[in-house]
Amino acid sequence: MSNRIVLLVTSPRLPAGLLTAEAWDTVRSGPVFAAAESEQATALRVAGIPVTVLDTDAQGLLDAIGAAPVAVWLAGPQGDQPFARQLGLRLAREPGLAELELMYGSWDPPGARLLDAVAVMDRLVSPGGDPWKRAQTHRTLAPYLLEESYEAYDAIDRDDLDELREELGDVLLQIVLHARLAEELPDGRAWNVDDVAGTLVEKMVRRNPHVFAGERVEDIEEITANWERIKREEKERESVLDGVALSQPALALAAKVLHRVERGAVDVPLPPGDELGPALFRLVADARAAGLDPEAELRRATLAYAEAVRAAEIVGPAE
Repeated sequence: MSNRIVLLVTSPRLPAGLLTAEAWDTVRSGPVFAAAESEQATALRVAGIPVTVLDTDAQGLLDAIGAAPVAVWLAGPQGDQPFARQLGLRLAREPGLAELELMYGSWDPPGARLLDAVAVMDRLVSPGGDPWKRAQTHRTLAPYLLEESYEAYDAIDRDDLDELREELGDVLLQIVLHARLAEELPDGRAWNVDDVAGTLVEKMVRRNPHVFAGERVEDIEEITANWERIKREEKERESVLDGVALSQPALALAAKVLHRVERGAVDVPLPPGDELGPALFRLVADARAAGLDPEAELRRATLAYAEAVRAAEIVGPAE
């Protein structure tokens, strides 16, 4: 009888064969069984460790182990939970048969599920996948990116963190989809999600020298100033307004332009006149001078008005 059965669980998101030293020692110490072929089983065989595929139940495994003091069950990519539960219940009823030990040969690193998102999107956009996604372009998807971002903003505004988690997933879907479509750009212009992530990593490291290069800073204001300085050096901008997103809502755009002008110490008078446009622009300037976010203030007032409208609809018209 086997006195020790090791249920070896590994991450399907890491390269097969990338195991802990303890896991390698364990698979070398006794027979290794698995329910089906897998990349992990292949990797063990390449390393000279036999793996026997055993499509059976708990009793079948116990019979196959025989008198081996240690045996390993190599769990499949999904963890073989039903089989592990069956085996655990059997050994709980008859503890003298063997001891069951759970061992993690590898773990998912932080962000491992992002690999799943990339793999699923590749399936959807590849031939035989989703015709709608395959027909999209960066331009046709642009409105959805804005829409999903606004929905995430709404969740933040409502302090609904569960909803925020879901909405950020929808934003991530747009990012992964854009990156997958870019893989098929012609004329050597293709790029992929690794290029997106790589550019982001390089930017984060470069713009945070106080974290990654040992640069000393006194406070958050100095960190912000360093960020802006490094950003200017990277972009080689000719104007303080270079890089302002012109497609953002007009109120936010006005506030951003005024912020850039103030930061760049450019002395340009506000537009005169009683027309609606210049008057609104001056209101935005007044709001900034008062330390207010005009976009947020108008949003707050609009939502309050919307609630009043809903309340009036419930009550009905006054007689």
